Amino acid sequence: MLLPYLESNRVEAGCDEAGRGCLAGSVFAAAVVLPPDFRNDLLNDSKQLSEKQSYALRPLIESEALAWSIGLSTTEEIDEINILNASFLAMHRAISGLSVVPQHLLIDGNRFKPYPGVPHTTIVKGDGKYLSIAAASILAKTYRDDYMVKLAEEHPVYRWKENKGYPTKAHRLAIQTYGFTLYHRKTFSCLQ
Repeated sequence: MLLPYLESNRVEAGCDEAGRGCLAGSVFAAAVVLPPDFRNDLLNDSKQLSEKQSYALRPLIESEALAWSIGLSTTEEIDEINILNASFLAMHRAISGLSVVPQHLLIDGNRFKPYPGVPHTTIVKGDGKYLSIAAASILAKTYRDDYMVKLAEEHPVYRWKENKGYPTKAHRLAIQTYGFTLYHRKTFSCLQ
């Protein structure tokens, strides 16, 4: 059972990103503020859910959340400032987009660049521990998947509809055969 908050009586936003390990496409992040009494037995880390479950939960999260927002960092930014910093930038953009100002941030992972004026706690595997981080993981993943499916229409040979930009054998083979697109991360070892 996931926890509703780290500390009661304060506005907490859960944050997570999706697409860090991909060879192509932007990295997406989401920030979600849930009501303190929010409960949902299906809500879990997006990696533990089927695609169908994640997409079914998305409208529920969006309608029940006090606030939610998506941020992203482009392929160019990833190549310029590296994937870790680009992930932090995407999270900062998601936090900036919230209509409710959080008093504390719950960050999935073990590192984070402090967001101005809001303290944070990093939580390893937080998307499997806290509802707000799990909700953020679902939004980040489904919005990123939608984006990769759209890019796949432009570049079908890379099979992004199936692999979402992750380093599958078919994706690497397509890079060897057809080269890079504008959406590939040039600083990643795409062919190994």
